[in-house]
Amino acid sequence: MHNPTHYSQSQKELKEFIDNKLSSYSQLRNFDFGKKEKNSVSYLSKYISHGIISEYYILKEVLKEFKYEKVEKFIHEVFWRIYWKGWLELRPRVWKDYVSATNEIIEPRGFSYAYNGKTNVDCFNKWMEELKNKNYLHNHTRMWFASIWIFTLKLPWELGAKLFLKYLNDGDTASNTLSWRWVAGLQTVGKHYVAKSWNIEKFTGGRFSNIFLEEQAKALISKVSYDIEEELPKYNQKKNDNLILFENDLNILDRKDFFEEYQKIYILLLDNESRNLELSENVLNFKSKLIDDFCSEFKSKKIIKLKKFDSSIINENNLDVIYPCVGENYDYLKNCEEKYKINLHYIYKKEDIYCWGFSRKGFFNFKKNIPQIIEKLGLR
Repeated sequence: MHNPTHYSQSQKELKEFIDNKLSSYSQLRNFDFGKKEKNSVSYLSKYISHGIISEYYILKEVLKEFKYEKVEKFIHEVFWRIYWKGWLELRPRVWKDYVSATNEIIEPRGFSYAYNGKTNVDCFNKWMEELKNKNYLHNHTRMWFASIWIFTLKLPWELGAKLFLKYLNDGDTASNTLSWRWVAGLQTVGKHYVAKSWNIEKFTGGRFSNIFLEEQAKALISKVSYDIEEELPKYNQKKNDNLILFENDLNILDRKDFFEEYQKIYILLLDNESRNLELSENVLNFKSKLIDDFCSEFKSKKIIKLKKFDSSIINENNLDVIYPCVGENYDYLKNCEEKYKINLHYIYKKEDIYCWGFSRKGFFNFKKNIPQIIEKLGLR
C-alpha cells in the first residue's frame, strides 16, 4: 500500500480540523487534555513551518467554509506566525543577539535537573518528556513551560528557546524566539506571562493540581531596545536556471509550475556542523522525510539533496534562492556568499512582503489590518 505524503496528510488533517473542530476552536483551544483526539487545536504547525502547507492556503480554505467573524480567533492565530516573521525581518539583530547570547551562556545550576525532567514541578517534567519523545507540545503548554523555566526554575530564556528549537518538529525561528521573549517580558515591555497553578489545573482537565510555582514574578528587563533596522525587500521573480531552497519552504501546492521552470533544484538540509544551534536526530529525520516527499513530486526533475554547499553549487555562476527568512538557513547563505564569492538572487513571496509591511509595530496594529489583508490577497 502506498504511504501518503506529508502533502496529502496535511490537507487531510486541515479538512478534518475545519469540519470537526474549528467551530469550537475559540472556546476549547487552550485546553490540553494530553490526548490529541481530545484537543481542539489544528496540529498543522509542523507542516506550516516547513511550507508543506502555507498560512495563506489555510486561510483560504477556512474562509471558504466560515465567515470571518465566526473563526476570527483562529485566523488571528495563523496571522501571528506571519506577523512574527515580519517583525523579525525588520529587526534581524534580535536573532543575532539571541544566538550570540545562547552560545556564550554557561549552563547554570539546575539546568541538568530541568533538562532531564527531574525538577519538583511534576507537570514540567511530564512536558519535558513529551517534548523530547513526541517533538511537540500544545501551544498553551508551551507558554506554561516557558514561564516555569524562566520564573520558577530561574533559568535563562535563551536556553529554553534553544531547547524548543532542538526538539520541536515545528521549530520556527521567529515564532519561537519572539514567543519566549514575550513570555519573559522582553518583547512587549512590562507584559509577561506567569503560569498559575489554578490555570494549569483548569486547562489540563485536572491532570495536574497543587503545583508549586513562582506566581508573583516580575518581568525580565531588557538592556537593549530594537528599532527597525531593515527595509523590506521588493517582490521579484525567477532570474536564473538553477534554484536553491531549504527544508523550511517546500510548498508545492500552488508552486509546482514555478519549480518546473528550473533545470536543477538544490535542496539544503543543514547538518549540525553547519548550524548555530543543534537539532535533535528526530527533528533532522523528520525534515529529511519532508524533503523526500518533495522529491517524489518531481520524478523527472534533477533535484540534488545536500547537507551543505559543495562544488556542484559553488561552480554555478548565478543562482536563484527562495528566501528562507531570518534564521539559521539565511545565516548560512550569507556566510557562503562571502566565503565563495557567489551571486545569489533571492526570491520573496509577494504575500509575505505585503503582510510584513504591517509588522512595524505591535500585533494590535497588525490585527486591525487583517480584514484589509484578506481582501487584498484574495483569501475569500
